[in-house]
Amino acid sequence: SIISQNKGAIMNFLFFILYCTVMTATPGPTNIMILSTVHNYGVKRALQFSFGSAFAFFLLLTLSVIFNSVLMTYLPKIVIVLQIVGAIYMLYLAYGIFRISADSKEQESFSSFKSGFLLQFINPKSVLFALTVFPSFVLPYYQSTLSLLMFVLLISFICVLAFLSWVLFGKVLKGFLDRYSTIVNNIMAGFLVLCAVMISGIMG
Repeated sequence: SIISQNKGAIMNFLFFILYCTVMTATPGPTNIMILSTVHNYGVKRALQFSFGSAFAFFLLLTLSVIFNSVLMTYLPKIVIVLQIVGAIYMLYLAYGIFRISADSKEQESFSSFKSGFLLQFINPKSVLFALTVFPSFVLPYYQSTLSLLMFVLLISFICVLAFLSWVLFGKVLKGFLDRYSTIVNNIMAGFLVLCAVMISGIMG
Protein backbone atom coordinates (compact mmCIF):
# COMPACT_ATOMS: atom_id res chain seq x y z
CA SER A 1 0.00 0.00 0.00
CA ILE A 2 2.81 2.39 0.91
CA ILE A 3 4.68 1.41 -2.28
CA SER A 4 1.59 2.11 -4.42
CA GLN A 5 1.12 5.48 -2.72
CA ASN A 6 4.77 6.35 -3.41
CA LYS A 7 4.41 5.32 -7.06
CA GLY A 8 1.26 7.41 -7.32
CA ALA A 9 3.03 10.42 -5.84
CA ILE A 10 5.98 10.00 -8.22
CA MET A 11 3.73 9.68 -11.29
CA ASN A 12 1.68 12.65 -10.12
CA PHE A 13 4.87 14.72 -9.76
CA LEU A 14 6.00 13.79 -13.28
CA PHE A 15 2.62 14.78 -14.71
CA PHE A 16 2.78 17.96 -12.63
CA ILE A 17 6.15 18.94 -14.16
CA LEU A 18 4.88 18.13 -17.66
CA TYR A 19 1.68 20.12 -17.09
CA CYS A 20 3.57 23.17 -15.78
CA THR A 21 6.04 23.04 -18.67
CA VAL A 22 3.35 22.76 -21.33
CA MET A 23 1.20 25.51 -19.82
CA THR A 24 4.06 28.00 -19.49
CA ALA A 25 6.17 27.20 -22.58
CA THR A 26 3.53 26.78 -25.29
CA PRO A 27 2.53 29.83 -27.37
CA GLY A 28 0.16 32.19 -25.62
CA PRO A 29 -0.33 35.93 -25.12
CA THR A 30 2.69 36.30 -22.81
CA ASN A 31 5.10 34.34 -25.01
CA ILE A 32 3.91 36.13 -28.14
CA MET A 33 4.55 39.47 -26.42
CA ILE A 34 8.01 38.31 -25.32
CA LEU A 35 8.90 37.36 -28.90
CA SER A 36 7.52 40.66 -30.20
CA THR A 37 9.47 42.63 -27.59
CA VAL A 38 12.76 40.92 -28.47
CA HIS A 39 12.10 41.69 -32.12
CA ASN A 40 11.11 45.32 -31.70
CA TYR A 41 12.96 46.50 -28.58
CA GLY A 42 15.71 44.00 -27.86
CA VAL A 43 16.58 41.46 -25.19
CA LYS A 44 16.77 43.94 -22.28
CA ARG A 45 13.17 45.10 -22.70
CA ALA A 46 12.05 41.50 -23.24
CA LEU A 47 13.69 40.49 -19.97
CA GLN A 48 11.91 43.34 -18.17
CA PHE A 49 8.58 42.18 -19.59
CA SER A 50 9.39 38.54 -18.71
CA PHE A 51 10.35 39.35 -15.12
CA GLY A 52 7.19 41.40 -14.71
CA SER A 53 5.16 38.45 -15.96
CA ALA A 54 7.05 35.99 -13.77
CA PHE A 55 6.61 38.14 -10.66
CA ALA A 56 2.87 38.42 -11.30
CA PHE A 57 2.73 34.66 -11.84
CA PHE A 58 4.45 34.12 -8.48
CA LEU A 59 1.86 36.35 -6.80
CA LEU A 60 -0.98 34.49 -8.52
CA LEU A 61 0.35 31.17 -7.28
CA THR A 62 0.77 32.52 -3.74
CA LEU A 63 -2.77 33.90 -3.69
CA SER A 64 -4.07 30.60 -5.05
CA VAL A 65 -2.46 28.68 -2.19
CA ILE A 66 -3.72 31.09 0.46
CA PHE A 67 -7.26 31.56 -0.83
CA ASN A 68 -7.74 28.42 -2.91
CA SER A 69 -11.15 27.35 -1.55
CA VAL A 70 -12.56 30.87 -1.73
CA LEU A 71 -11.23 31.54 -5.22
CA MET A 72 -12.46 28.19 -6.55
CA THR A 73 -15.96 29.01 -5.27
CA TYR A 74 -16.05 32.23 -7.28
CA LEU A 75 -14.07 30.84 -10.25
CA PRO A 76 -16.94 31.03 -12.81
CA LYS A 77 -17.49 34.74 -12.10
CA ILE A 78 -13.76 35.43 -12.11
CA VAL A 79 -13.36 33.75 -15.50
CA ILE A 80 -16.18 35.76 -17.09
CA VAL A 81 -14.59 39.06 -15.99
CA LEU A 82 -11.13 37.93 -17.13
CA GLN A 83 -12.47 36.86 -20.52
CA ILE A 84 -13.84 40.34 -21.18
CA VAL A 85 -11.03 42.43 -19.70
CA GLY A 86 -8.29 40.10 -20.99
CA ALA A 87 -9.66 40.09 -24.54
CA ILE A 88 -9.85 43.91 -24.61
CA TYR A 89 -6.29 44.26 -23.28
CA MET A 90 -4.92 41.76 -25.80
CA LEU A 91 -6.62 43.64 -28.63
CA TYR A 92 -4.90 46.78 -27.32
CA LEU A 93 -1.54 44.99 -27.35
CA ALA A 94 -2.22 43.68 -30.86
CA TYR A 95 -2.98 47.22 -32.04
CA GLY A 96 0.23 48.43 -30.43
CA ILE A 97 2.29 45.82 -32.28
CA PHE A 98 0.47 46.45 -35.55
CA ARG A 99 1.25 50.18 -35.53
CA ILE A 100 4.94 49.81 -34.61
CA SER A 101 7.32 51.43 -37.07
CA ALA A 102 11.05 51.98 -36.98
CA ASP A 103 10.51 55.61 -35.94
CA SER A 104 8.10 54.83 -33.12
CA LYS A 105 9.90 51.94 -31.46
CA GLU A 106 11.47 54.02 -28.72
CA GLN A 107 8.17 55.72 -27.91
CA GLU A 108 6.13 52.61 -27.19
CA SER A 109 5.83 51.50 -23.55
CA PHE A 110 3.52 48.49 -23.60
CA SER A 111 6.45 46.03 -23.63
CA SER A 112 7.60 46.76 -20.08
CA PHE A 113 7.78 45.19 -16.62
CA LYS A 114 4.44 46.83 -15.78
CA SER A 115 2.62 45.53 -18.86
CA GLY A 116 4.07 42.05 -18.36
CA PHE A 117 2.88 42.13 -14.75
CA LEU A 118 -0.61 43.33 -15.70
CA LEU A 119 -1.03 40.80 -18.51
CA GLN A 120 -0.76 37.85 -16.13
CA PHE A 121 -3.58 39.07 -13.90
CA ILE A 122 -6.03 39.44 -16.79
CA ASN A 123 -4.89 36.44 -18.82
CA PRO A 124 -7.40 33.62 -18.16
CA LYS A 125 -4.80 31.01 -19.12
CA SER A 126 -2.46 32.14 -16.33
CA VAL A 127 -5.17 32.63 -13.72
CA LEU A 128 -6.88 29.29 -14.42
CA PHE A 129 -3.53 27.52 -14.30
CA ALA A 130 -2.67 29.12 -10.95
CA LEU A 131 -6.07 28.22 -9.49
CA THR A 132 -6.17 24.61 -10.69
CA VAL A 133 -2.59 23.36 -10.46
CA PHE A 134 -2.61 23.05 -6.65
CA PRO A 135 -5.90 21.20 -6.11
CA SER A 136 -5.14 18.98 -9.11
CA PHE A 137 -1.52 18.00 -8.44
CA VAL A 138 -0.24 19.28 -5.09
CA LEU A 139 -2.89 19.37 -2.35
CA PRO A 140 -3.81 15.66 -2.61
CA TYR A 141 -0.25 14.81 -1.49
CA TYR A 142 1.13 17.87 0.32
CA GLN A 143 -0.49 20.26 2.79
CA SER A 144 2.30 21.73 4.91
CA THR A 145 3.14 25.41 4.50
CA LEU A 146 6.77 24.61 3.65
CA SER A 147 5.77 22.10 0.97
CA LEU A 148 3.32 24.50 -0.64
CA LEU A 149 5.92 27.27 -0.61
CA MET A 150 8.43 24.96 -2.30
CA PHE A 151 5.88 24.17 -5.03
CA VAL A 152 5.15 27.87 -5.56
CA LEU A 153 8.88 28.48 -6.03
CA LEU A 154 9.26 25.43 -8.29
CA ILE A 155 6.38 26.49 -10.57
CA SER A 156 7.70 30.06 -10.64
CA PHE A 157 11.14 28.73 -11.63
CA ILE A 158 9.62 26.67 -14.46
CA CYS A 159 7.74 29.79 -15.56
CA VAL A 160 10.92 31.88 -15.62
CA LEU A 161 12.74 29.21 -17.65
CA ALA A 162 9.85 29.09 -20.13
CA PHE A 163 9.82 32.87 -20.57
CA LEU A 164 13.61 33.01 -20.92
CA SER A 165 13.47 30.30 -23.58
CA TRP A 166 11.21 32.59 -25.63
CA VAL A 167 13.64 35.47 -25.12
CA LEU A 168 16.45 33.22 -26.39
CA PHE A 169 14.25 32.03 -29.26
CA GLY A 170 13.61 35.64 -30.26
CA LYS A 171 17.32 36.52 -29.96
CA VAL A 172 18.36 33.61 -32.19
CA LEU A 173 15.78 34.55 -34.83
CA LYS A 174 16.25 38.32 -34.52
CA GLY A 175 18.05 38.66 -37.84
CA PHE A 176 15.23 36.91 -39.67
CA LEU A 177 12.58 38.82 -37.72
CA ASP A 178 14.24 42.15 -38.50
CA ARG A 179 14.46 41.30 -42.19
CA TYR A 180 10.70 40.87 -42.41
CA SER A 181 9.79 43.35 -39.68
CA THR A 182 6.41 44.53 -40.96
CA ILE A 183 5.21 41.05 -41.84
CA VAL A 184 6.38 39.66 -38.48
CA ASN A 185 4.64 42.43 -36.53
CA ASN A 186 1.42 41.89 -38.44
CA ILE A 187 1.56 38.13 -37.85
CA MET A 188 2.18 38.53 -34.11
CA ALA A 189 -0.58 41.12 -33.89
CA GLY A 190 -2.84 38.62 -35.65
CA PHE A 191 -1.89 35.90 -33.14
CA LEU A 192 -2.81 38.21 -30.26
CA VAL A 193 -6.17 38.97 -31.90
CA LEU A 194 -6.69 35.21 -32.20
CA CYS A 195 -5.83 34.79 -28.50
CA ALA A 196 -8.29 37.57 -27.64
CA VAL A 197 -11.06 35.86 -29.63
CA MET A 198 -10.29 32.47 -28.06
CA ILE A 199 -10.30 33.68 -24.44
CA SER A 200 -13.31 35.97 -24.90
CA GLY A 201 -15.62 32.99 -24.98
CA ILE A 202 -17.47 34.08 -28.11
CA MET A 203 -16.28 30.98 -29.98
CA GLY A 204 -17.75 28.66 -27.40
